[in-house]
Amino acid sequence: MFDETGKKVFADAYNASFQPAMDICMEIYEDVASGNEIKSVVQAGSRFDRFPMGKIDQTYMWKVGKDVRAKRIESEIPLDPFTAGVYVATMMATIETLREKGHPYSEICNESIIEAVDSLNPYMHARGVAFMVDNCSYTARLGSRKWAPRFDYILEQQAFVAIDNKEPLDQEAMQKFLNDPVHQALAACSAMRPSVDISVASDAQPESSEGIGAGGARVEYRSTVAAA
Repeated sequence: MFDETGKKVFADAYNASFQPAMDICMEIYEDVASGNEIKSVVQAGSRFDRFPMGKIDQTYMWKVGKDVRAKRIESEIPLDPFTAGVYVATMMATIETLREKGHPYSEICNESIIEAVDSLNPYMHARGVAFMVDNCSYTARLGSRKWAPRFDYILEQQAFVAIDNKEPLDQEAMQKFLNDPVHQALAACSAMRPSVDISVASDAQPESSEGIGAGGARVEYRSTVAAA
C-alpha cells in the first residue's frame, strides 16, 4: 500500500497522534459514563430555539471537498500516509479506551471500526462532513460540534508540532498497533458482515439534496421545549 517512505510517514503520524487522541477519547468516555453528556444534551435542547445548530461544512476546505467529490475517479483516489496515520491512531485510541473500560471485542469493533467503515465514512465520502454528522442523532450531532475542536486542537498542538520539531516519538505505539488483538477480533466480526454495502446518494443526485434523515441530511432543528 505504501512504499518505505510512506510507511515511515504513516508510523510517525501514528506514533505522534495516539497519546493525544487517547486523552480526548478517555475524556469523552468519562463524560458519558458520569452522566454529564446527557445533561448537556438536555440543556442544549432547551436552547435550540435561540441557538439552533448551524451547518459545519462552510469553510473553504469543505467547500473544496464538494468540487473534489464531483470530479474524482473512485479507483484513482490516493491514500495519504500522514492522514491515514492520524486517522488510524485516533481509531485505535477509541478502541483502547473501550477495552480499558471493560467492553467485549464484539462491541469494541462495532462501536469503532465497523461504525466508521460501514456507516459514517460512506456518508462523508458521498456528500461531505455535514451530511454525515447531521444524519446522526441529536446527541451525536451535538457531540461532533463539541468534541471535533478538541481533537483538532490537541492534534495540531501536540502531535503535529512534535513531528515538525523532530521530537522523539513513542516507537512502541506502532508495534503495539501491529500486534494488537483487535485485528483478529475484527476479522471474526467481518466474517459475519452482510455482502451488501450502505447506499448513499451523491451530491450529483438532486432528488436527495434536502430533507430529514438518511438520504437527505437534516439542516436545522428547533426545539418546541423551550418555547412551551
